[in-house]
Amino acid sequence: MPCSKAPTTYDEQLVILKARGLAIPNESFAQHCLTHHNYYRLCAYRLPFTAPGNTDQFQPGATFEQLWAIYDFDRRLRYLLSEALKRLEISVRARWAYVLGHAYGAQAFEDPAVFRNAQRHQDSLSKLDEELSRSREPFIAHYRSKYGQSRPPIWASCEVMSFGLLSRMYENSGTFADQKAIAGTYSLQPDTLKSLLEHASYIRNLCAHHSQVWSRRFTVKVTLPKTLPQKIDASFHHAERQRIYNTLILLAHTSAVIEPKNDWAARLVSHLRTLEPNLLPHMGFPSDWRHRPLWRQLLLGP
Repeated sequence: MPCSKAPTTYDEQLVILKARGLAIPNESFAQHCLTHHNYYRLCAYRLPFTAPGNTDQFQPGATFEQLWAIYDFDRRLRYLLSEALKRLEISVRARWAYVLGHAYGAQAFEDPAVFRNAQRHQDSLSKLDEELSRSREPFIAHYRSKYGQSRPPIWASCEVMSFGLLSRMYENSGTFADQKAIAGTYSLQPDTLKSLLEHASYIRNLCAHHSQVWSRRFTVKVTLPKTLPQKIDASFHHAERQRIYNTLILLAHTSAVIEPKNDWAARLVSHLRTLEPNLLPHMGFPSDWRHRPLWRQLLLGP
């Protein structure tokens, strides 16, 4: 059934927001934002400022600038997340290919015996073939022309895998010892890395589609590690596993392992300081987060 609602102009959208209690002191700025970012997208950030039980009514004193500040915070958070997720993806690709290649040979990813579930392995190969056929990477064409291989060796084929396919390949591949050799690179258990990759792939897709992440309640959760340095373990919020908070800790940890001198975590802390402190619980931050070891070190510096 088609929608019966009529489209509204930018002026009409401002009238609607005002009628719902949102103060708009700078209408030209608000209209500019609506022009380039869509009323529907911006309104998805209204929930922290709406009345309890009525998400269409803003609380007294709420302003358009506050709405925009959260939108902008989330946009910049996605940039930071994308950076850390790319670093993790590239690293796990490299370790997965190295461990399986050395254990089972150059075409290890084609051998059903290397994988736990034959049907999932076949599904993954079909997906890999699709990704190889779309690839315009020169090294893929080189292997095909020089060696006549439709699937280049694992250390080349892994470079065209999507994050989602890499996650599925890791989850299904090799023995527990193989997975432990890969996960141990990051001081993680195989189950934690498996769930982190699945979770990270989902977040990567959200970032790619410019979706809200800052306060999202994730259905694809991370299995928190049982053994990690005390600084990391004591910083988790075990009571809030569906928010982004614990993910940020794991990404700070893996980024430091992969590139020890990178400043990602420090830039994350600087970004967190731009958000109104009373909004941090929407991200899963505990009230004492500043006093937990990882954050205390980042806030105070070395």
